[in-house]
Amino acid sequence: MKAKRKYLVMAIALVLATAIIVLSFAGRKAKANNDDELEARPVAVVPVERKPLDSNLTLSGEFRPFQEVDIHAKVAGYIRHISVDVGDRVKERQVLAVLEVPELSAEILGSEASIRRSQDAIRRAESDVTRAESSHAAFHAAYSRLKEASRQRPGLIAEQELDDALAKDEESEAQVGSAQAALAEARNQVSIAEASRKQLSAMEAYTRITAPFSGVITKRYADTGSLIQAGTSSNTQAMPVVRVAEIDKFRLTLPVPESAVPMVHLGSNVEVRVQALNRTLNGRVARFADSLDQQTRTMETEVDVENKDRSLVQGMYAEVALVLAHKDSVLTIPVQAVKRNGSEASVLVVDANNRLDERSVKLGMEGSERLEILSGLKEGDRVVIGNRSQFRPGERVTPKPVRESATGTDGGL
Repeated sequence: MKAKRKYLVMAIALVLATAIIVLSFAGRKAKANNDDELEARPVAVVPVERKPLDSNLTLSGEFRPFQEVDIHAKVAGYIRHISVDVGDRVKERQVLAVLEVPELSAEILGSEASIRRSQDAIRRAESDVTRAESSHAAFHAAYSRLKEASRQRPGLIAEQELDDALAKDEESEAQVGSAQAALAEARNQVSIAEASRKQLSAMEAYTRITAPFSGVITKRYADTGSLIQAGTSSNTQAMPVVRVAEIDKFRLTLPVPESAVPMVHLGSNVEVRVQALNRTLNGRVARFADSLDQQTRTMETEVDVENKDRSLVQGMYAEVALVLAHKDSVLTIPVQAVKRNGSEASVLVVDANNRLDERSVKLGMEGSERLEILSGLKEGDRVVIGNRSQFRPGERVTPKPVRESATGTDGGL
């Protein structure tokens, strides 16, 4: 009886032990499944897509006026009137200031008087020529009559009388020559006086200081009454009157590195990002030096940017993206999805079981925001973007697609 009871107790204990083991295993399995579910962290993913891709070179530049010049006077004098100030818009050939030049006014009056005197001299000389020619005509006619009479009736006219008539004829002819020479000299003096007056008139025109092109006054150096020296000599430290800048169009001067020079072409479109305005503008490569700076190994390249609305201001900084190469349709992923190790590159891909798989990829052309994939991925693959150090290959995750504009995330959500 005791033996049967002992066996019964042992059987019950065995059953209980077995149940405890089964329940414990089931609990651990359930806990493992729960832990696995808890560890499936969300991760930001984007699909591998075919897109057009540009390879850009980004450089910084400072906006400079298309034209800018300090305007000097061509003659020395005092400013009688200045009609513009800083910020004023001016048109080409508009009068900006007028100079007072007392010495020039006196010279002009003297030149005009000289012209009048020379013209009077011409009139007198013309009268002298007329009288001389009339006198010569009379003496010549008298000599001709005497000579003809002497020929027809020899001895009728005394030889002395013929000689006197001839002398008067020749003398009157000489007087005509002298009168004509005096007239020519008077006319020459008028020409000289008129040339002097023309030169003085040009000098007088220089007293009106005008704008060489349309633009805006960016600096004013002088006021009414200021003495201005002529800025016609490179050795003269003459003070300008104003500074004019053309700002309807700006220049951006960029130092293009030697490696990119073969890919820069006239007329190429560029994107100009102006951080101060939070705007992106369009521009064109307008000109380049076609030679390298021997120290920096860069080529000076200029981009023209229209400024019709005058929102740009001289001195603003801009980032310019030059398009060096373009492909119409290639497999691409965001730059943030790639981990580089020397010449090697890899990405994390979320597979069909929502587990992370690290894959090596071969990169092609690189843009500012996306990279070309030559091998290692196919269109539609989901790649992780952001900080990969938070995840490990083989980990179960919950993929969360993100928009293109949100690819700056750190990977987790």
